[in-house]
Amino acid sequence: MSAPQTILPLEVRQLVFEANSTRLLHDINLSLTAGQRTVILGPNGAGKSLLLRLCHGLLRPTSGDINWRGTGTRDRAIRHQAMVFQRPVMLRRTAHANITHTLKIRGVARTERRERADAALALAGLSGLADLPARLMSGGEQQRLALARAWVTEPEVLFLDEPTASLDPAATRAVETLIEGFHAAGTKIIMATHDLGQARRLADEVVFLNKGRLVEFSNAERFFEGPETEDGRAFITGDLLW
Repeated sequence: MSAPQTILPLEVRQLVFEANSTRLLHDINLSLTAGQRTVILGPNGAGKSLLLRLCHGLLRPTSGDINWRGTGTRDRAIRHQAMVFQRPVMLRRTAHANITHTLKIRGVARTERRERADAALALAGLSGLADLPARLMSGGEQQRLALARAWVTEPEVLFLDEPTASLDPAATRAVETLIEGFHAAGTKIIMATHDLGQARRLADEVVFLNKGRLVEFSNAERFFEGPETEDGRAFITGDLLW
């Protein structure tokens, strides 16, 4: 039996991004592999969301390379990743139809869509809200729906951009539980957050950015116990706030 195809590792080499003649990311080099939950940390303006959008393919780098080095074609790599944003975009449809529409776009047969959408809503604890217009749901419910909508496409890699930044503690925990479940099922998590508590709970490895530069990339336990750089130590103690 042949080994299953994978789009990983994700290789980022000499990545630079500029906007309006201002350099926002400086020569980022990373290699992200399967298994580890990668959390991107840094103060506001560090470049966390920008790095995620570049890796996901929403933006083109000014220079440098972003490559999926696993087996399969480039189109397969694009189809086997998904991204959830801080403020999810909800279609003007019910919660259930938000998911079935995504499956339709992916080419899933009509006969399969309802069953898969039902399973996704159940996973997110939203079965009772299936017929509610998505835009009338609470912020936490919308974020769980966005995660379910991403999960139903069976991504190998899931990018998460500050997914709980505007949520209360209960909603945050519900979202984190979903993320932990995706990880346990084998999905590679690459997540940006400024929340140190959340990073401690979820991270296996930390990418620490400051002023658009990669300052540290290390095992999460090692980073939280003792960052190697002055900027890392300042961030952990709450002194790096710009």
